[in-house]
Amino acid sequence: MITPQTSHHGPQPADFTDVRATNLAVVLRFVRENSPCSRADIAASTGLNKATVSSLVADLIDRRLLRETGLTENRVGRPATMLVLDGSPYAAIGIEVNVDYLTAVAVDLKGEELLSWRRSFSGGTASAGQAVVGIAAIARRVVSRMAKEARQVLGLTVAVPGLVDVNGSVRLAPNLGWRDVDLCGDLTKAMRDPGFPVMVDNDANLGALAELRFGPHGGVNDLVYLTGEVGVGAGVIMDGRLRRGGQGYTGEIGHIEIDPSGPLCQCGRHGCLEAMAGIGAVLAPGVSPSELEPELDEVLRRARAGDAEILALLDSVGHNLGKGVAIVANTLNPEVIVLGGYFVTLAPWVHKRAEEEMFRRSIAPGGGGCRLVVSTLGHGAGALGAAARVLDSVDSGRLPALT
Repeated sequence: MITPQTSHHGPQPADFTDVRATNLAVVLRFVRENSPCSRADIAASTGLNKATVSSLVADLIDRRLLRETGLTENRVGRPATMLVLDGSPYAAIGIEVNVDYLTAVAVDLKGEELLSWRRSFSGGTASAGQAVVGIAAIARRVVSRMAKEARQVLGLTVAVPGLVDVNGSVRLAPNLGWRDVDLCGDLTKAMRDPGFPVMVDNDANLGALAELRFGPHGGVNDLVYLTGEVGVGAGVIMDGRLRRGGQGYTGEIGHIEIDPSGPLCQCGRHGCLEAMAGIGAVLAPGVSPSELEPELDEVLRRARAGDAEILALLDSVGHNLGKGVAIVANTLNPEVIVLGGYFVTLAPWVHKRAEEEMFRRSIAPGGGGCRLVVSTLGHGAGALGAAARVLDSVDSGRLPALT
């Protein structure tokens, strides 16, 4: 089970047009963050009166979003009936698109993993149309599996390494060779209007959401997640919220120039962070997506054996990564920067070097309090964050209908 972390941004009732729907979401969020808890706990913490809380809880139990879990006597006064998340009839699906593979996950309302699949994928050579067919195929298989388990799918989010606008269109994904692809619309059509929301977002954004909801950083207000796949991007959490920028294009740190005389990047520029510190900087030039994993295994074998050439290469990668991380630390001053993707695999050789460079280049003493850490979520962070975005929409009031 992936344990959701508690946010210190307590839910508060809001004055929206549909007050009841809003307050249902308030109660559901409170229980997710504080379970097991009682109806009295909810009323005391949210400001909703006890009668309203009782009615809202009854509604959420009818929807099988909450369930009662017995009495507790460890409190002043009469024993109270405690509430926990249920959500057993539901599933949220996340799919992450990469150059060489697709990852699909499904979780229940509590964040418990229902399935996790990783499949090879020719994203670097397939056309956008072929890619949509492949993504739709794995999505349909996940939906079918959930149907066999009598679970209602609450939504599907797809994580893509590129510029994704607020409408779910991929404006540019250099490593996939995509430009102006209406992935949200095309995927919805390919799945024949599946009856649940389909969303598309940048993989780094979703990795940041995964760290915030499922990682050990749930109480952090300001966090930056760095992808470490073929591309390098940043998901930015500030003041407890994901920051997307004016049109959804924030976080393209991979295309910050580190060295103007550096190697050519997929974006067409020279010396980008992605070209100098991404996985491509570790492997031999011209490695195809199908060769990536075997080539990386060989690099790791040589590093463990103390190969001087490989150790020098990894030191250089860590040094360049530290330059990019320092820019993030100086610009955003986050509490924590999380290294994800292949940076996790390479962490024994690049993490300390990058951290040293971050501190050396930081204007504020001690890196401004910023910590550079390695993700505990592994390569599935983007897909897990994609599922988390579906759960966030439930938290925000998009609740399944009563049946």
